[in-house]
Amino acid sequence: MNIVLLGAPGAGKGTQAARLVDEFGLVQVSTGDLLRAAARAGTPLGIEAKGYMDAGELVPDSLVIGLIKEFLAKPEAAQGVILDGFPRNTTQAVALAAEFDALGLEIDLAIAIQVDFEVIVARLAARRCCKDCGLIGSVDDMICPACGGEMYQRDDDMPQTVRNRLAIYEKSTAPLIEYYRGADLLIEVDGDRHPDIVFADIKKYMV
Repeated sequence: MNIVLLGAPGAGKGTQAARLVDEFGLVQVSTGDLLRAAARAGTPLGIEAKGYMDAGELVPDSLVIGLIKEFLAKPEAAQGVILDGFPRNTTQAVALAAEFDALGLEIDLAIAIQVDFEVIVARLAARRCCKDCGLIGSVDDMICPACGGEMYQRDDDMPQTVRNRLAIYEKSTAPLIEYYRGADLLIEVDGDRHPDIVFADIKKYMV
């Protein structure tokens, strides 16, 4: 089964993706990870992508699609994949669908984890990160529970920064929900509940 995972930053996509990987043997495909791995490996696409990344520019859709296509051809992708972080807009979604079709594959589900934006702001503003080991904790963690390091609030988790990220998501990524609804692939899940309950809802569609 091949899944597109949708949701605003802080909606809980990472938590649910990890559970889907564990329970169903799917492979999580992060476009950021693919880009970095290809750049390290020095593949033709990786070298081209690295040029954009080193210049601080967005990597063109065609390169990202090419990397995903290469990954889908690998044996480990045969069990099914979770696409996390791509597509980000309807243009990318159309191109992605065309590549899947060319490979004789299809996207089976688009799972949208929905959480009220103010809940997300409160969630992320309460996060703290360890300066030493990178553990993500909460505002209640004065010191890192894993290594005893200093906990701090990342700039990305500041309330105004979170609101800015959510505004960008709303403008560019949220229309994907309508695209996948029109393709009869969308399921929407209330992410403002305990992760176990959210996962139980998602599992109903994993047939």
